[in-house]
Amino acid sequence: MSSDVVLTAALRNNLLSLQNTQSLIDQTQFKLATGRAVNSALDNPQNFFAAQSLNNRADDLNRLLDGVGQSISAIEQTDTALASLTNLVEQADSIAQQARDALASGQQEARIIGTTNLSNANELVNDITGLTQGDAVELTYVNSNGTATSYSVTLGTGAGEASTAEELVALINAETDTTAGDARVFDASINDEGGLEIAKLDGGSFEIVFNANGAFAAATDRQFANALGFGNTYGDQQTAGATAGLDEIGYTVSNQAALTTKALTDNNNSNATATRSTLLTDLRGAGDTSTALFTGDTLDNIDITINGGTAAAAGMEVIQDLATATVQDLVDGINSDSRLNKLIEASFDESTGSISIRAIDATVDTVQIIATEDAGAATGTATSVNLLAAGIGVDTISATDAMAANTAQQSIQLGSAAGDLATLETEYNNVREQIDQLVADSGYRGSNLLNGDNLTTFFNEDRSNSLTTEGAILTTAGLGISEANFGTVSSVDTALDETRSATLTVRDFNASIANDLAILQTREDFTTQTINNLTAGADKLTIADQNEEGANLLALQTRQQLGVTSLSLASQSQQAVLRLF
Repeated sequence: MSSDVVLTAALRNNLLSLQNTQSLIDQTQFKLATGRAVNSALDNPQNFFAAQSLNNRADDLNRLLDGVGQSISAIEQTDTALASLTNLVEQADSIAQQARDALASGQQEARIIGTTNLSNANELVNDITGLTQGDAVELTYVNSNGTATSYSVTLGTGAGEASTAEELVALINAETDTTAGDARVFDASINDEGGLEIAKLDGGSFEIVFNANGAFAAATDRQFANALGFGNTYGDQQTAGATAGLDEIGYTVSNQAALTTKALTDNNNSNATATRSTLLTDLRGAGDTSTALFTGDTLDNIDITINGGTAAAAGMEVIQDLATATVQDLVDGINSDSRLNKLIEASFDESTGSISIRAIDATVDTVQIIATEDAGAATGTATSVNLLAAGIGVDTISATDAMAANTAQQSIQLGSAAGDLATLETEYNNVREQIDQLVADSGYRGSNLLNGDNLTTFFNEDRSNSLTTEGAILTTAGLGISEANFGTVSSVDTALDETRSATLTVRDFNASIANDLAILQTREDFTTQTINNLTAGADKLTIADQNEEGANLLALQTRQQLGVTSLSLASQSQQAVLRLF
C-alpha cells in the first residue's frame, strides 16, 4: 500500500518558490510575446477597458477615414471632368463666336460666284459655249431713295458691250447710284478660278436676270445662265407680262443668311400683327396694304425647291390648298417634308409676326418659292408671289403669272454666310451632344456630382458631423445651352450669352467643390492624427516595456536557477542525515 510522499519543510518551501517563479516567468514571457502588459481584464481591468474604448473609437474613425478618402477621389474625378467640360463649353462659345463673326462679315454681303472659268477666253462669245451676241446680264438694285433701278450689261463687240471677261467686269463696276453721289453699286471681279463674282458694295440685296439675245425665252436664258456658271442657282421667274411661256431666268441675291420677313399683318383683321392662324392670302407687310404676299383667286399650292430648278420637284409641295392654308401650315409643311427638313427649317415669331426660312445644311444656296394655280385656271390670271411685301429681296419680282403651267415663282440666294452658318450650327450641336455624354460619364462609384447627385461625407463615429457636397446638373439643359439656331444675329447672340453664362456656372461649381475638397483633405489629416492619438493612448495603458520585462525575465530566470540550487542542497542535506543510520 502506497503512501503520500513526505517532504521536509525546506523541500516544500523550495518547490513552492520554484513553482511561483515559473508562473512569473510564464507571465513575463507572455507579455514579451504579445508586447502588452495588459492582455485581459484580469491583468488590469481599468486599463484594459479604457484601452479597449480608445481602440474601438480608433477603429470606427479608421472606417470613416476610408469614406473620406473615397469622397476625395470622387471630387477629384469631378474636378477632372469639370476641366474637360470647361474645354467643351469654351469650344461651343468659340463656334458661336465664329458664327457671329460670319454674320457680321457675311450677312450684310450679297454675292454671287460663277463656276465657269472665263479668264482664258479671248472673246466670251466665241470661246465660251452657250454665249451669244446680245446676251445681257440684268442687275436690279434699290437706290438710296428706295427706288428699284435696273442696269444691263450686254455681250458683244459693239460700243458699250463686253467682249472679254475684263470688259464684262468693268461695265458692271461702272454702274453708279446717282442718288448717292455716284457711288459704285457693284464690285465685280474674276476670282482665282476664273469665275465671275458680283457683290453689292453697300451690303444690300440685288437681283440678277439672264436675258439671252435681249428677249425672255426660258430655254436660251437657261443656256446663258449655265454658260456663265450659275446653273445651280438660278430659277424661273415671271415677267411683267401675262403671256404664257415668257418666264425669266434669274434670282434675287440676298444679303441675309436666312430668309426672314419683316413684320407681317393680317389684311382681314385691320392689319393686326399676323398670328399662326392667319391665312397666307391675308398676309401683307407691315405698313403695306396695297400688295399681298400671295395673290390670286385660284391659287392652289405652294412648292419649295432648293438650289435652283425650273419646276416644283415631286414631294416638295408644302401647301396643297392655299385658299385655306395658314402661317402655321406653311411652317409645318416645310418642317415635316422629309427632304426639305434636312436642308432648311421654317419658324414663326409670334412677337413680330415674322416668318423665317433658314439653311441647316451647308449645301443650301438658293431657295425657290413656287405658287401654282389650279388646273382649271386660265393662263395669265393674276397670280403672284411678292416677297418684297414680306421684306425679302428687292422690288423686282412681283408680277403676274407668266408660265404656261400657271405658276408664279421667286428664287432667292441666301447671303454668303449661310453655308458657313449651317456648318457651324452642326458643329455646335455636336459639341452640345459631347457635353451631355461627358456629364453622363463623370460618375464615381455611383455618384455623379455633375448630374445633380449629392455626396455626404461623415467625420465621426456617431455620424453627427458631416459635409454634404452638393452636385449640380451641368448637362446642356442644366447649363441652359440650347440647340443652335444661327439664322439671325439675335439667335447667335443668345447662343453666346448661353455659353458664357455656362462657363461662369462651371467655374462657380468648380470653385465650390474645390472648397469642399480642401475641407475633406483637412478632415482626413485631422482624422488620421486623431486615430494615431487614440491608438497611442491605448498603448500607453496596455503596452509592455520590453526593457523592463526583459530585465524581469532575466531576474526570474536567475531566481529560478538559485531555487533549483537551493532545492538540490536541501535534498542533499536530507540524504546526509539518512546516511547516519
